[in-house]
Amino acid sequence: MSRRKLYSSTFTLFIFIIVILPLSFPQFGSVRFVQCQANDFTPPQLQNPTYNDYITRAVYDRLSNLTSVILTSEIVQDSSFCIADPEAEWNTAFNYSTNLDFLSACLAKNRDITRRFCTAAEIKFYFSNLMSDRRHLKPNKNCNLSSWLSGCEPGWACSTDSEEPVDLKSSQEIPGRGSDCQSCCEGFFCPRGITCMIPCPLGSYCPRSTLNNSTGTCEPYAYQLPVANPNHTCGGADIWTDIGTSSDVFCSAGSYCPATTHRIPCSSGNYCPMGSTDEKRCFKLTTCNSNTASQNIHAYGVLLIAALSTLLLIIYNCSDQIITTRERRYAKYREAAARTVREKTQARARWKAAKDAAKKHVVELQAQFSGKFSKKTPANPEQVKILNQTETETDDFHASMSAGAPFTAPGGNKTEHAHHTHMIHEMEDASSSFEVFDSESRNNNIKKKIPKEEQIHTHSQIFKYAYSQLEKEKAQQQQNKNLTFSGVISMAMNDDTRKRPLIEIAFRDLTVSLKGKNKNLLRSVTGKIRPGRITAVMGPSGAGKTTFLSALAGKTVGCMVTGTILVNGKSVSIHSYRRIVGFVPQDDIVHGNLTVEENLWFSARCRLSADLQKADKVLIVERIIDSLGLQAVRGSLVGTVEKRGISGGQRKRVNVGVELVMEPSVLFLDEPTSGLDSSSSQLLLRALRREALEGVNICMVVHQPSYTLFQMFDDLVLLAKGGLTVYHGPVRKVEEYFTGLGINVPDRVNPPDYFIDILEGMIKTSSSSSVSYRELPVRWMLHNGYPIPLDMRNNMAELPISPAKINLGDDTHFPGSVTEEQSFAGEVWQDMKCNVERKRDMIRHNFLRSTDLSNRRTPNAILQYKYFLGRVGKQRLREARVQVIDYLILLLAGASLGSLTKASDATFGYAAYTYTIIAVSLLCKIAALRSFSLDKLQYWRESASGISSLAHFVSKDTIDHFNTVIKPVVYLSMFYFFSNPRSSFAANYVVLLCLVYCVTGVAYVLAIFLDPGPSQLCSVLLPVVLTLIATQMNATEYVKIIGNLCYPKWALEAFVIANAERYYGVWLITRCGALQKYGYNVHDWGLRIALLILAGVGCRAIAFVGMLTFQKK
Repeated sequence: MSRRKLYSSTFTLFIFIIVILPLSFPQFGSVRFVQCQANDFTPPQLQNPTYNDYITRAVYDRLSNLTSVILTSEIVQDSSFCIADPEAEWNTAFNYSTNLDFLSACLAKNRDITRRFCTAAEIKFYFSNLMSDRRHLKPNKNCNLSSWLSGCEPGWACSTDSEEPVDLKSSQEIPGRGSDCQSCCEGFFCPRGITCMIPCPLGSYCPRSTLNNSTGTCEPYAYQLPVANPNHTCGGADIWTDIGTSSDVFCSAGSYCPATTHRIPCSSGNYCPMGSTDEKRCFKLTTCNSNTASQNIHAYGVLLIAALSTLLLIIYNCSDQIITTRERRYAKYREAAARTVREKTQARARWKAAKDAAKKHVVELQAQFSGKFSKKTPANPEQVKILNQTETETDDFHASMSAGAPFTAPGGNKTEHAHHTHMIHEMEDASSSFEVFDSESRNNNIKKKIPKEEQIHTHSQIFKYAYSQLEKEKAQQQQNKNLTFSGVISMAMNDDTRKRPLIEIAFRDLTVSLKGKNKNLLRSVTGKIRPGRITAVMGPSGAGKTTFLSALAGKTVGCMVTGTILVNGKSVSIHSYRRIVGFVPQDDIVHGNLTVEENLWFSARCRLSADLQKADKVLIVERIIDSLGLQAVRGSLVGTVEKRGISGGQRKRVNVGVELVMEPSVLFLDEPTSGLDSSSSQLLLRALRREALEGVNICMVVHQPSYTLFQMFDDLVLLAKGGLTVYHGPVRKVEEYFTGLGINVPDRVNPPDYFIDILEGMIKTSSSSSVSYRELPVRWMLHNGYPIPLDMRNNMAELPISPAKINLGDDTHFPGSVTEEQSFAGEVWQDMKCNVERKRDMIRHNFLRSTDLSNRRTPNAILQYKYFLGRVGKQRLREARVQVIDYLILLLAGASLGSLTKASDATFGYAAYTYTIIAVSLLCKIAALRSFSLDKLQYWRESASGISSLAHFVSKDTIDHFNTVIKPVVYLSMFYFFSNPRSSFAANYVVLLCLVYCVTGVAYVLAIFLDPGPSQLCSVLLPVVLTLIATQMNATEYVKIIGNLCYPKWALEAFVIANAERYYGVWLITRCGALQKYGYNVHDWGLRIALLILAGVGCRAIAFVGMLTFQKK
């Protein structure tokens, strides 16, 4: 016997002790303990069937007292890893109470049957020999070198030598057996080297063997007759062990064995797996021929796929249809409202023109009448106005009318003057209907009089309100073009126009330098940016324009910022106002799979005040769409690199609009006009100008604007290379300042282009000017009396300035002003130190929150979670094709693995489930990477603006739960119905569901901590490597510890346990042997499921913390 067979046989002996239990179960099929009344019983040879049944029952009860000893023995306790409920398992394996024919047949053959059963001592001896890994049993009292009885051969047994009763519970001494050696009874098996017999378990087939003369074996078993004893005959069964070692006693596949001595072929319409005790009815829609071991359930897989596909089509189509219908209804309401407002505005304009013409005509008539019938002629008839008459004209007019003078036009009616007067009143009354609508639209504060939720609640009313306000604003803008100086002052002092908090940012000696690099990006910048004004930041490349903007916005990372920054005169962080501070990055960071309107609406919902009514939010969004010229593309997708959407200029305007819709008080823009044509740039500047009228402090980096665009700015910050200020002041005075330095802008040359070319050194100053472009920063410092850094004073030697007028400051040493030579190791150390400090700054930015001073209550995380759900849901619906491809790949993987790797009975599907874990982990991880790796830039922008990171993360995870639920069904619809394991579909689904949940969390960690390329590589390698570690059998302790911490180990154990529990009866030894080989425990199924869930939750927590900690600014 090989080492592997002996190893498996130990489990056979482990169950052999339990084998005594079959005789302990009563006729009602349950385990009970009966105290035997007689110490010994040797039945006489009786012919009466009634007495035979009584004797059989008595023999069956004879061994019942041994049950209590076995169930509490040490061996049964050691087997708890493979048997969850010993009594239930033993009852399904050894309960013969319904059919004792094999015992009756044995009684008819052997009257002393009770003295042929193995005792506890013999079973213990047999088990201990197999545990010691011996090829053969060591000699014992009955079978040794000097005494080898015929009962020692396989399939034979002997009776005890003594006539004394046999104590079957005795585990101390093996009784002597040498009398009446005969072949083993049917339904029993007799191991080689022990002269006793044990009943075969249910699900086995143990007939008498017959000799095959050609092979010399005793069929259906594999043992041969002893050569030294030619008179020896074939006996019964010789061994019951795991199916990998020997399957001789297993009831063959395609047949069932209701008793251990009967085997019946499986009939048509039923199927019988190996080791069956009865037929199993085939499901409907399946094909089961006679002698079939398994049913063909591929039809159920096809039906499941069809049902799942129909369900997904319904979900996707209905969801898309609902969204499309709702958007179409909104568009219908919006267009109707816009059309109504436009028609009323046009009608009002026509009516006003007609009224003015009629008034002019009546005034002319009155002038004529006054000249004919009044003695007093007005000095200036053109000044006479019906609605605003002078006091003299009114008095004269009433005097003439009160004198009773007849009013008769030449050749006309006497009442013509009254008719004209009445016509004027009718026109004014009729125009009141238009004025009512206009007065409603002009009211900026309706909710102060009537609650808005009572007056404006339908979509039509909301859009009418919004568009009426827009028409009013357009009319006001048209009037503003013709305002006098007093009118401009009145508009500026109007409280209704300025509704936002005013924020002024002042900075003094602002210097930004790279940590560890001794390099200045910005140096000694002093000034302020004021609310209600647009400040342009210009300069050549490398002048620190973006650095200046980032320093003011508090977004510098890995840099040392010195100097003073005051917000409204107070030394507070700009992050305290981040809810009302907007930052437009240079790159167009918007969601490409959302429409223009959806991008703007999401920003408005999450960043506007939670107290703001929906009508006001609609007004704000519609105003931005209209002012940025995005009406034509409001329903178009923005587009991505793979899928083209709107144009680049429109995308740039959407990028700006995302910040404008939140109504900021401070707005920073990094090159918003780059890539735009002149008309689009002017359109953008007009929109920003409107924001400035409401008190917004706008600071933007501009790269070579046109002259028209340049004149639209209020202030200019001109920087030279090295981050030094050349000019900071009003735009209208910049040419005057440079003219004072002797730098004149030539005719037909754009001033900003000329100034930048000078700062680049591309154009030399005129000969009349003695100023070099390197002296311009010093000139500005001298012009304003700012302190001059020590290393810049050498540029002052040739300046014609009195030293008394020079502010030398306190000789402060600026970082980077002196460059020290460092060794290679020193440079490496500085780089490492710089990287550490950069990470520290990122963590500080993300976790150290400043006190909120913006006085704006934005929606809480729950409301933002609701908005995120809607946005992510739309994005997933628009990625339906990608989802379908994922499902098709899973279907193909399930069909392939289910067909190629059948669920083996010997290993309980160990190999098939191993490949399943690798395939599902790999495919689900790759798909889950898209959740967080594709929109990192959008998240970083939204998070920096104050949008909830928790709502962002949880909403994506919630939407991904749909795939977590559906993907196991998709895979199992092929794999389960092709491999056909004995475990239930529900058990496989639960394990696979938890596995997908776990690997999705792992994918989140990879997507957040790694770039897309490395994360995909890790998603492929990680399942393979972890599964190889988890399935190592003869590994070192260190590898075993690592394997126990791998999620493939937990999932594989849960799969195998769920499948192994469906094997019972004759499969008990196989189950225990396999579980001990793999190191599994049937009681740990729930624990493994819990570990998978906890691993998924833990990975999500790690991913969320990483998303907060290591995000870029």
